[in-house]
Amino acid sequence: MRRTRSSERSSTVALSCFALAWAMATVAVAEEPGKWLERMNQALTTRNYDGTFSHWQGGKVEMLRIIHRVQDGAVSERLVSLDGSGREFIRTGSDLACYLPDKRIVLVERRPPEESLFGGIPAINDQTAKFYDIKEVARTRLNRRDTHVITVSPKDEFRYGYRLWIDETTAMPLKTQLCNAHGKVIEQIVFASLTLSSRIPDSAFKPEVSTEGFQWLRNEAAPPKDPAAAASLVWDALKLPPGFKMAARKAQTMPGSTDPVDHLVFTDGLASVSVFVEAHSQSNASSEDPPLDESARVGSSSAFSTVIDGHKVTAVGEVPPATVRFIANSVKAGPGPRQ
Repeated sequence: MRRTRSSERSSTVALSCFALAWAMATVAVAEEPGKWLERMNQALTTRNYDGTFSHWQGGKVEMLRIIHRVQDGAVSERLVSLDGSGREFIRTGSDLACYLPDKRIVLVERRPPEESLFGGIPAINDQTAKFYDIKEVARTRLNRRDTHVITVSPKDEFRYGYRLWIDETTAMPLKTQLCNAHGKVIEQIVFASLTLSSRIPDSAFKPEVSTEGFQWLRNEAAPPKDPAAAASLVWDALKLPPGFKMAARKAQTMPGSTDPVDHLVFTDGLASVSVFVEAHSQSNASSEDPPLDESARVGSSSAFSTVIDGHKVTAVGEVPPATVRFIANSVKAGPGPRQ
């Protein structure tokens, strides 16, 4: 009897150990796709690289070159269109200069230092993991390199997902796809060449286009408002799609305008939506006519405009149309000091 009980006890312990080992292995497998995303984001933000890639969107393909350098803690980037338009975008720290030869304009604005010209790449944290499923679905070769294919799939209709081909050696994304909730590809980027260098010269970040005769426009922060006016109206969203929170709120002056615009940013940690609030003018419409809502698609971004309390509210983001409509219609003005 003792041997039987001892044998049963040993079997129970063995099964428990096996179950624990299996659970730990399952957790390790589940965490691995997220680790690849972390390595990819680290590579994109800390490495020096020079590459050309194709950008497909809405049936149109454009070839571009991206140069990225981190030197003494300072980030420099240059994005160049290779298809004849001559457009260039050069970022030094938080300053972004957009060279637009077809319009003979150079637009200078401030951007968050962590915001890359390469575009939105998913950064997964505890918050975003609640609204996206992350899986490694395959291992394959692309451009003669071994890659891990990672999918970031949305759990609802308020956000888009990604498929990423991540180089096993460098952790760089060799191919990325932006997909809707049904897996349909909306936008695709594929590297044709990619070089990682220990040193990139300053000359690589000089524009090739001549700016003689160009108009220079600056997107500056708006001057401080009168304290009484600042306390009178504070714009916010009364309700947001699950997971979205306000990340920033500021006033700024748009190029070509002297009137300040309220700029709100909402994000779920991966996707983000910008909301612009400005005084609405009905000069071209009868005061008796109700304002019309406007929807638009610009590439992979959705935009929606409406009029609330005499102000035009426009929401723009790389999210489904339902998301920008939801957020724009939730924006209201209330009393209180600006945060």
